[in-house]
Amino acid sequence: MPFANAALIKADFHMHTSFSPDSETTPERLVERCVEVGLGLIAVTDHDTIEGALAVREIAPFKVIIGEEVKSSEGEITGLFLQETIPPGLPPLETARRIKEQGGLVSLPHPFDRFRREVISPQALAEVADLADIIEVFNSRNNLSADDRKAAEFAKERGLLTSGVSDAHTPMELGRTYVEMPDFDGTPEDFKRALAQGRIVGRRMSPLIHFTTTFTRFKKKLLRRTRP
Repeated sequence: MPFANAALIKADFHMHTSFSPDSETTPERLVERCVEVGLGLIAVTDHDTIEGALAVREIAPFKVIIGEEVKSSEGEITGLFLQETIPPGLPPLETARRIKEQGGLVSLPHPFDRFRREVISPQALAEVADLADIIEVFNSRNNLSADDRKAAEFAKERGLLTSGVSDAHTPMELGRTYVEMPDFDGTPEDFKRALAQGRIVGRRMSPLIHFTTTFTRFKKKLLRRTRP
C-alpha cells in the first residue's frame, strides 16, 4: 500500500534560479521560499547548466537533486542526478544518452505544450522514449489541461513514471504544484521507487506568468549588452 509506514515529503522536480536567462530568483531566495512552503525535496533544473543546482545544494537544509533542462537540437530534455553540465544543441538521442552515462534519469518536460517553442518535437519524443524515466503530466505553466492529459496517456502507454512540477521561474510559483511522496535514500533507483508511490498536488498558474519570464529574459540580455 502506498505510503505505508513512510514519512511523506513535498517534492518539486522542475524549477529555475538566476543561473537561467529567464529567472531572477537567487539560490538564497529559492531556498528561503522552499522552506516557507514546506518543500522537502527539489530538483533545480536551470537551462543548460547545473551551476544553479550546485549553488542551491550548498545552502539548502533539504535534499537537492542536481538537474538541468537541456535544449537539444529538437527541444528540451531534463536530466536529473547529474554530475556535469550537458551542452545544449546536441541531437535529442545523444542528449538522453549523456544523461544516462552520468547515472542520471531522463525526464520529459512539458512534452505536449502547444504554446512553447522549446517543446520537444514529436519525432524526438519517439526517439528518446525508450531512454526516458519520467514524464511531466502536470506542469503549472502549461495553459491547457488537455496537454497534460496527453502526457498522462503517453506515460501510461510507455510505462513511464509521472511527476507534477511548478516549473517555477519566480518565488511565488514555488509550492503551487508538488508530488507528495515517501523520502528516499538519495540514489536514482530509490528515487524511482519513491516517486512511483507519489501523489500529484497541482495548481495551474495564470498564462500571464509567461510575460514575466519573457521580460526577465529581455532585461538580462539588455544588461549584458550594456555592460562595458
